[in-house]
Amino acid sequence: MNVRDSFWFLPAIYGLISILAVIIVTIADFFLLPIIQDFVPNIVLTNQDIAKSLYSALITAILTMTTISFSTIMVVLTTYTTQFSPRTLQDFMKNRFTQHVLGVYSFSFVFVLLNLLILTEDKKKVMASPFFTVLISIVCLAFFVLFIHHSSRFVQVNNLISEIRNRTSTVIKTTYAEKSFHEETDWDQEVINDLRQQEPQVIAASHSGYIQQLQFKNLIEWAANEDAIVESEFQIGDYIQKGMPIFKCWCAREMEAEEKCQQYLLIGNERVDTQDIEFSIQKLVEIAVKAISPGINDPHTAINCINRIGSLLADLGSEYQPIRYYSDDKGHLRVIMEPKPFEEYLYMSFYQIRIYGSNDVSVMNGVIEALYQVAAVNGNEVKKDLWEFAEFLIKAVEVDRNGLDYKYFKKQVDKLSSACA
Repeated sequence: MNVRDSFWFLPAIYGLISILAVIIVTIADFFLLPIIQDFVPNIVLTNQDIAKSLYSALITAILTMTTISFSTIMVVLTTYTTQFSPRTLQDFMKNRFTQHVLGVYSFSFVFVLLNLLILTEDKKKVMASPFFTVLISIVCLAFFVLFIHHSSRFVQVNNLISEIRNRTSTVIKTTYAEKSFHEETDWDQEVINDLRQQEPQVIAASHSGYIQQLQFKNLIEWAANEDAIVESEFQIGDYIQKGMPIFKCWCAREMEAEEKCQQYLLIGNERVDTQDIEFSIQKLVEIAVKAISPGINDPHTAINCINRIGSLLADLGSEYQPIRYYSDDKGHLRVIMEPKPFEEYLYMSFYQIRIYGSNDVSVMNGVIEALYQVAAVNGNEVKKDLWEFAEFLIKAVEVDRNGLDYKYFKKQVDKLSSACA
């Protein structure tokens, strides 16, 4: 996981800023305030005794708010793990508002504590720093109230599903957006055939883990500098073992064991949704599967997830391109990477729901309806994959042919069939 997504990163930054703020305020109290004291309103000025009492009370108050907030975070994380999916923990932990709240608490606590420590014994001396401390405490209280509201919203499954859907839609647009390098779906097959006839150099993985991210631009630039062509042996989200081949490289010079191109490949202990569209969809699938489990039995939440998965597949179908060739500015082929076919995204989106929801006609109706909506906004290539997958789903549905369930289900299937022509 990215360091910036960790809970400690922003609080640490806020803590360092707080130390700098204490230094600035202290210098102002000792050197600037005596010069402008006559022009400063009395409400801003405080003596040492009042400042000491104020700091002591505020430290306790801020620490209490911080403790309650951390307890709330633990409740949210537990809820996500038990009721939704362990994979959704990333979405709450990466939420910037949560991190900024913890950062504000860190700033306030460090600011008050350091100001208390540097108080002098001169009881007649007036200070302005306690006034700023009060303002910071009011801001801290405002963030505390907003955080409670934010947590109560974030723990609601509908808001979580919407958040995952919006983030995944952004990942899809970013994946297929116009890049600074060249992307191609086809290449001169004579060039590819000549390349395949040459013996490549194999670069192995230096450690095990999930493929989290590939820096295409940097890899292309490296290959251009080395006059090399690199072919990946993985897809984003794959788990690889140490020593497995990750790149084939055609280059004039002999590649080293720890080749530099590995620096552009991020391997971690868990999957992340930075470039992994399938993993983002998998979160919604897990929430849906857990919702239709006998222990929870909440088909409406499952249908909500299915609707959002359908929206993502519609976005993906309109943006999807089977890009496998990447070239430099001069038009020379540099990187080859096999794309995931659209039908694989389709299968990974619904195959588990097909297994666990085949006995619930409302869930399967929701799946067929989602497929219909995807077909309605996409072209023939997508429709072909949709209908083939629909036939796979229909065979798994167990419904009485003489009942109303069958009548409604057949109506949904006919509508999908018509949309797919």
